[in-house]
Amino acid sequence: MTKSNTDTNWRAATKLIHGGTSRSQFGETSEALYLTQSYVYDSAEAAEARFNGDDDGYVYSRYANPTVSIFEKRMCLLEGAQAAKATATGMAAVTAAIACQVKAGDHIVAARALFGSCRWVIETLMPRFGIDITVVDGTRLDEWEKAIRSNTKVCFLETPTNPTLELIDIKKVSELAHQVGARLIIDNVFATPIWQSPLELGADIIVYSSTKHIDGQGRCLGGVVLADDEFINDVFYDYFRHTGPSLSPFNAWTMIKGLETLDLRVRQQTRNAEQIADYLADQRQIERVIYPGRSDHPQYQLARQQMKGGSTMVAFQVKGGKASAFKFENALETILLSNNLGDAKSLVTHPATTTHKNLIEEDRKALNINDGLLRLSVGLEDIDDLIDDLARALTKTTA
Repeated sequence: MTKSNTDTNWRAATKLIHGGTSRSQFGETSEALYLTQSYVYDSAEAAEARFNGDDDGYVYSRYANPTVSIFEKRMCLLEGAQAAKATATGMAAVTAAIACQVKAGDHIVAARALFGSCRWVIETLMPRFGIDITVVDGTRLDEWEKAIRSNTKVCFLETPTNPTLELIDIKKVSELAHQVGARLIIDNVFATPIWQSPLELGADIIVYSSTKHIDGQGRCLGGVVLADDEFINDVFYDYFRHTGPSLSPFNAWTMIKGLETLDLRVRQQTRNAEQIADYLADQRQIERVIYPGRSDHPQYQLARQQMKGGSTMVAFQVKGGKASAFKFENALETILLSNNLGDAKSLVTHPATTTHKNLIEEDRKALNINDGLLRLSVGLEDIDDLIDDLARALTKTTA
C-alpha cells in the first residue's frame, strides 16, 4: 500500500516539491511518467510472490502505478495522512470513500449543503442498496446529534460549502460521529490543503477533487482519498481494486506538477479573493458578499478556529435576481464563465442554473442559493484587472 515514508520534517512548500519522489536508474529531475498497464517478473516464482503479497512490487496499474504512488505519497505528506489512494475524478473519490464502508441496514448522516453530484450519491444512489440516509443542516450541531444513531457508519460534509461558503465545525461533528464508531469524511476542496487540515481537527477521511486547486490549470480530472492505514488497506483497497476508479498515470503526473506550485498559487489567489470580497462589499449593486475571511461572515470565529486563510472562493448576490446576474456574467471580459473552480484563471458560475440546478426549489431556498447568487473562483490575474472587470460588469447591470 502507498504510504508516506519521506522526510516529514519538511515544511509544506518543500513537501509539495520533493515529497514522495522515487527516481529511476536514470536519476531524472522531473518525476518519471510510467505509462504502463502491467509489469514484468524475473521468474514464475517472483510473479507468485508478487501476487501473494510477499513482494511489494507492482502488479497492474489499476491497483497501483509508480507515478500514481508519488502523487499519493506527496498528498500524504501534505495532509499528515498515513495512506492514500488516487482516483479518476473527485466524484470517484467521494463515492468510493462512502460505498466501501456501508451495507444494507447501515445509516449515513450528511450535511445538506453539498455539491449536486454528492447529494445525488447520498440521497439517490445509497438508498438503492438499503442504506438509510439523514440530511441535516450542517451548521447546527443539535441536528447532527439528533440524527446520529447506533447504526450510523458515515458522516459526510464539505466545509466551506459549495456554493454559499457555510462553515461546519469539524471537531465537534467528529466527536459526535466517534461516539457511535462512525467515520467522518470531509470534502476539503474549497478550503484546500493549504488552509485547512481536517485530520488534525478529528476527521477520519479526506476527499479531494484534484481537478480543482491541485491541478489548478484546467488540464486533467482526478481525485484522492486520504486516511489512516487501517481504512485504506483494510476497508477501501479491495473496493478500489475490484471496481476500478483508478487515476491514470498521465493525470497523476500532471497533478504532481500542479502540487509543486499549489502553495504559491493558493496564497496569491487568496490575497486576490480577499481584495475582491472587500471591493464587492462596497458596491451598491451587490446585496451581500460571503467570504470566510471577512469579519461579517456569520461564522467568522469558526473560520478563524479551523482555517488558516479565507481561501480562493467568493460568493455574492447581485440585486435584481437572475436577469441581473446573467447580465453581470455576460458583461465580464477577463473573468470566464465556467462551472469549474480552483483554476489559475478566474471563473464565475450561476449555481442555481448550473452546479445546483437539479435541486428542487425548496432545497435551493433552504441553502440560500437564490437567483442572484454567483460563485467566483478567484485566479492569478492582476488584481487591478480583475476589479476593473468586475466594475465594468456591475455598471452594465444597472445600465
